[in-house]
Amino acid sequence: MYAAYLKDDFTVSVTYGGEAAIDAVDDTTDIVLLDRRMPVVTGNEVLAYIDEQGFDCRVAMVTAVNPDFDIIDLRIDDYLVKPVSHEDIRQTVERMLKLEAYNERMQKLTSKKLKRNVLELEKTRAQLSESNEFQQLNDDIDQLEEEVDSITAELDPEGLQRSR
Repeated sequence: MYAAYLKDDFTVSVTYGGEAAIDAVDDTTDIVLLDRRMPVVTGNEVLAYIDEQGFDCRVAMVTAVNPDFDIIDLRIDDYLVKPVSHEDIRQTVERMLKLEAYNERMQKLTSKKLKRNVLELEKTRAQLSESNEFQQLNDDIDQLEEEVDSITAELDPEGLQRSR
């Protein structure tokens, strides 16, 4: 059912059970919607496998198990309690894609700021002001900061609260 909600806009792979999920997840997996309660291999075991293998994917638990404090230590990005709607699933996937975009931009921003700091320590003000490359670096930093701020506003927890 969840695949049907997403298949028009995303490439979706469906597995049934934890063993099949372990076989399916790999370095190309971006997002995993994972049930916590599955026969033989549980969702928590699949999550542990994802962590052990170092797969860089987002994970949302979509389960009938009400959350408890143990979710604090789980490497998950979201937790939805069934029943969930078409809109819940789509919003969750879109939010996880925004999280990934945020992380990518933050990594680029941090790298560029570190380079700027090195140049500011090693070059004179005159050298910096005469450098087109340094000006471009500052422009890139400004652009990335705007993008990060925009994504942050979209991910604001106040705007993410689900109606109950």
